[in-house]
Amino acid sequence: MTANRRSRNITEGVARAPNRSMYYAMGYQKSDFANPMIGIANGHSTITPCNSGLQPLADAAVAAVKAAGGNPQTFGTPTISDGMSMGTEGMKYSLISREVIADCVETAVQGQWMDGVLVLGGCDKNMPGGMIGIVRANVPAIYVYGGTIKPGHWKGKDLTIVSIFEAVGEFSRGRMSEEDFEGIEKNSVPGTGSCGGMYTANTMSSSFEALGMSLLGSSTMANPDAEKLDSTAESARVLVEAVRKNLRPLDIVTKKSIENAVALIMATGGSTNAVLHYLAIAHSAGIDWTIDDFERMRKRVPVICDLKPSGQYVATDLHAAGGIPQVMKLLLDAGLMHGDCMTITGRTIAEELANVPSVPRADQKVIFPIDKALYEHGHLAILKGNLSPEGAVAKITGLKNPVLTGPARVFDDEQSALAAIMGDKIKAGDVLVLRYLGPKGAPGMPEMLAPTSAIIGAGLGESVALITDGRFSGGTWGMVVGHVAPEAAAGGLIGLVQEGDPITVDAYKLLLQLDVDEAEIARRRAQWKAPAPRYTRGVLAKFAKLASSASRGAVTDAFDD
Repeated sequence: MTANRRSRNITEGVARAPNRSMYYAMGYQKSDFANPMIGIANGHSTITPCNSGLQPLADAAVAAVKAAGGNPQTFGTPTISDGMSMGTEGMKYSLISREVIADCVETAVQGQWMDGVLVLGGCDKNMPGGMIGIVRANVPAIYVYGGTIKPGHWKGKDLTIVSIFEAVGEFSRGRMSEEDFEGIEKNSVPGTGSCGGMYTANTMSSSFEALGMSLLGSSTMANPDAEKLDSTAESARVLVEAVRKNLRPLDIVTKKSIENAVALIMATGGSTNAVLHYLAIAHSAGIDWTIDDFERMRKRVPVICDLKPSGQYVATDLHAAGGIPQVMKLLLDAGLMHGDCMTITGRTIAEELANVPSVPRADQKVIFPIDKALYEHGHLAILKGNLSPEGAVAKITGLKNPVLTGPARVFDDEQSALAAIMGDKIKAGDVLVLRYLGPKGAPGMPEMLAPTSAIIGAGLGESVALITDGRFSGGTWGMVVGHVAPEAAAGGLIGLVQEGDPITVDAYKLLLQLDVDEAEIARRRAQWKAPAPRYTRGVLAKFAKLASSASRGAVTDAFDD
């Protein structure tokens, strides 16, 4: 069958003469209609440095598709800057943008009968949104990550965007000079690219290498570097060949390949958001994958990379140390990765890794051998208990105090919690409860980087716990538990917590428990009333109406509930 197996539906035959007229208006020649139509989903935007360096990559993809015998068709996808919207009403739109991006990709690809699609993105939700759209459309596809940012520098220290968030807390408490505060502010983000630690963008893009949907070695390249342009062009060439072979996403994205992706996330110390996003990707692919599968993987896979936010190094350091292929090779040799899974190149994971060394280079300090792992088990734990019968997500490695029982400090919005932290009203031993911030409640399940960074900046990172039905930034660390499900707005027990109630967070027992007797809980539940919707029109209202529980990925098309 020819490579234009889909696009021929709108380019061939007498009845499609008007269609061809429109193509001729854009410079097409008659001979072009025999070639595949390849979509380039371009996330370029001057909203954020994460995406402001994407246009040269899109141009490289267009040129490479043409050279490989395809017809490139560019279309746009939106983005929200998590870093800029953090702590504001705008953060409610962040997770929603994942669904909007997925809808954009699916709609353009299916509506225009594209034969394949290259999705190009930068900021956090670009990756899962693009991948959800890819698996929904199920035409040959490849994901191209725009690349990481290089580290900033101030007085001999490497910086990331999280550096300035944490500096806010320190400066506000008089623990940092104005000179250092301004120096960190001006130097944390030195240029284009996505946030530099193993935060959400780098977590998801790295995992796409293990998933088989991005070229090996591509996710840890820095956006400004020439190798990123070369990798993008190669991705386009690989895609055109996949179109000719009709190698489709659902030939690649399977339960085993998701296990590979999650193993990589555990090994690199990736973001809690990956739990939410892989639940959504699996749902879109029709794969049986639950929140408990993450806990199963956590127990199998050690943490072998020393990366920020909880470690020392950033993505460019990982790249210099051998990148994701080196990590994958260690996992493969240890039996922790399925080598028979297919990749977009048409070769298996094992074949792609055949020439990668089995031992990390001795001159690097980022990647550790399996037998010298930083932590024996993965870091993303699923906590359950009466507060989270459907599950909650926590990073548990490296905690000095993995068990904490303390009085609840209850807040129904992020701003009140932040004011209490900045106002020195939170003390060691407290358990902050931020609620009505879930998929339906906020709506949009915003991230809590501002409060968690303020806690770190206040010197309380090891002595205070924070639990929420909202999310955390990939840059968060400490005793934090998010994605509590069911959420408060859906009647979850977190909505019944009162000021001063004792709460236990136990990383050993994977327990999240409200220590109040059942009779009192029943009394409170009888008095509870669901809050009125905060929005009745527009995208926030739609998301609040349609979003599933966080334990199912907060997807908007789970109509079997």
